[in-house]
Amino acid sequence: MRVFLNIVPVSEAISVIRGLAPAIDPESVPLSEAAERVLAQDIASDLDIPGFTRSVVDGYAVRAADTNGSSDAIPAILSFRGRVAMGAGTDMTISGADCIYIPTGGVLPEGADAVVMIENAEQLGDEILIKKPVAHGENVLRFNEDFSRGETVLRHGRRLSSQDVGVLAAAGCISVPVAQRPKIGILSTGNELVPVTEVPGPGQVRDVNSYVIASFMKELGCIPVVYGIIPDDREILRAAVGRAIRENDAVLVSGGSSKDERDMVAGIIAEHGRVLIHGIAIAPGKPTIIGQCLKRPVIGLPGHPASAFIVLIALVRHLIVSMTGETGSRIRTVEATLTQNIPSTRGREEYARVVVTDGIATPLFGKSGLLNTLVKSTGIIRIPAESEGLETGTRVEVILW
Repeated sequence: MRVFLNIVPVSEAISVIRGLAPAIDPESVPLSEAAERVLAQDIASDLDIPGFTRSVVDGYAVRAADTNGSSDAIPAILSFRGRVAMGAGTDMTISGADCIYIPTGGVLPEGADAVVMIENAEQLGDEILIKKPVAHGENVLRFNEDFSRGETVLRHGRRLSSQDVGVLAAAGCISVPVAQRPKIGILSTGNELVPVTEVPGPGQVRDVNSYVIASFMKELGCIPVVYGIIPDDREILRAAVGRAIRENDAVLVSGGSSKDERDMVAGIIAEHGRVLIHGIAIAPGKPTIIGQCLKRPVIGLPGHPASAFIVLIALVRHLIVSMTGETGSRIRTVEATLTQNIPSTRGREEYARVVVTDGIATPLFGKSGLLNTLVKSTGIIRIPAESEGLETGTRVEVILW
């Protein structure tokens, strides 16, 4: 299959992957289960928030003008007129040099336009000494200052945080429309693979990719469906891939993507559907396959876990984001200064592992087959395809693990 010889840029591979993303139908979940889900439609508030003007501190409701010039040495003296009860309205009003005690969240009495914090006041019988002036509107949250009835509080595509869930609760959203979690089939291929429960013999290695890929899919909000280790037997692999295609929204196959006599994944994808890309200008990860079967994307990942993980970050995450409609990025980055030169080959996008300490990024050079650099490094830096490397002192953006 000569399509492997037609190496495509990473940008083209990302565009193809996004175009293959199948539409994921929305579903409704209870508010208590909405955290970490991707919102499927805009949510508007069902009422004005707050529905009344209220205090944001414990203190005394006042007219701001009555506190002008007050200080510890010369406090303003106001008449104490009572207390505002929590969870209820009030018919109390302020006029003249009056004040009323108000707790945080209490309804601001008629005539008051500010609240003096309790630590800036002192009570002496029926009089309150105000020791610090307040401005009009200080320590007060006005009616519908947060959200108005019908105003959009959260937009679709947002992955909901705990704070977002709180906003939805305030907006009266009991049942939350979210994107369904994509089901991702995961297959690891290779006669050399053994389960993690076994001690590898000569020429054998434990199956790492099933766990790496499944964990990454969970982080992206997917449901991983692991089919286990598939041997290098064409009929067995063909049947396993076919089953995974029928049962999932997308399929990830690790191993068997290299261009050698053992390569069967690309051929099997072609039998079930079509191979769009077999070879990407990325290091590590050059032999990655992108195909489509039964309108579902099928991605062939490198067999080595370190290489597969880079492809998950650089390419596969774009597929998942396109499927769920997520608009934000879950990738965390930090800027740092490079301590050593990193050579690169022009024409391919490379990812180098680095350790970041106090804003300094130190390359973690090592053989591509090493696993220890994944846990010893802080993250990776991207070297553009048009570059021949990065020089010492360059400010770089580190994608954190």
